Amino acid sequence: MGLISGLLRLLFGDDRNLVRETAEVFRENAEAGAERSVTVQGQAMAQFGGEFQMPRKGRFDQVIDGLNRLPRPAMALGTLGLFVVAMVDPLWFSARMQGIALVPEPLWWLLGVIVSFYFGARHQAKVQDLQRDITTTMARTPVVMSNLGALRRMRRDWSEEEMREGGVSQDGNPALEDWRRLRDT
Repeated sequence: MGLISGLLRLLFGDDRNLVRETAEVFRENAEAGAERSVTVQGQAMAQFGGEFQMPRKGRFDQVIDGLNRLPRPAMALGTLGLFVVAMVDPLWFSARMQGIALVPEPLWWLLGVIVSFYFGARHQAKVQDLQRDITTTMARTPVVMSNLGALRRMRRDWSEEEMREGGVSQDGNPALEDWRRLRDT
């Protein structure tokens, strides 16, 4: 008995666990790793939140925010306006389009790059929002399925109760019983 207790004391005694310590050489302790991950994530979120703590001051920030919101509506409304002008005054529209035909190709490429970067960044932000929404929706799926099952049970119970009140006998109709059996499976 002394040999076994001595061996157990060697492995697990003195507030040490030799088996755990040996295993942690080859594999990370999951609990300690999770604690480190939470700490790192908390620090990152605190830093990220700190960047937005500065209150906006003055009209300059408001004007810049307003200017940042103008390009998309201006481009959309401008394009629609060109369609309207082409129908209302085709000669005026044709004269303007002749002027656009004189714009050199490198300038068109530069305009394309600027518009692509602007809309590309917005597109990326929208795609990330969409993915987040899809994840949230998928997380709700089990609850929705459970609710649908409860509604089906309520409909079945209500139908049976309604049939009893209407005087329809459930015992004498084999086709109805077969139908209920198929519906329940």
